[in-house]
Amino acid sequence: MLQGLYEAHLPVKDLEVSMKFYEKLGLKFAWRDEDTAFYWIEKGKSWLGLWEGEEVQTPYHPALRHVAFRVTYDDLKESLKWLESIQIEAVPFGSQTSVDPFIRPHQGNASVYFDDPDGNSLELMCHVDVPDELKHIEDKLSFDEWEKLLDELK
Repeated sequence: MLQGLYEAHLPVKDLEVSMKFYEKLGLKFAWRDEDTAFYWIEKGKSWLGLWEGEEVQTPYHPALRHVAFRVTYDDLKESLKWLESIQIEAVPFGSQTSVDPFIRPHQGNASVYFDDPDGNSLELMCHVDVPDELKHIEDKLSFDEWEKLLDELK
């Protein structure tokens, strides 16, 4: 029945500023009205709604103000360079001090984080195939650490 996510929404302070930011990410404009704009993440499949209003003052929590965009593994490895090329700074996740992308073997995914102009948490994320021997690892691993473990299994 379910085939994927169609839409997600984020609160923003200034719709014009936010529209420019999300266009910089490569999202394609779909439509807008007075206080709302929608951007295609994948045209005809999923979009992001930006809502200008007081809700932007809601304190950040990942259940309320967070969106993860799917990317490839190779793109995630290059994500810091890409973000820098569009003048966006990556931010550390949680209590981490590094902004580098990392692997979560026990979840089978990898991520890097950054914020939009309103402090909404954005994530570039990909699926990672994890060999059974490594699925127990709950630590967050750098790409170098991850690829070294994979080489050791060969």
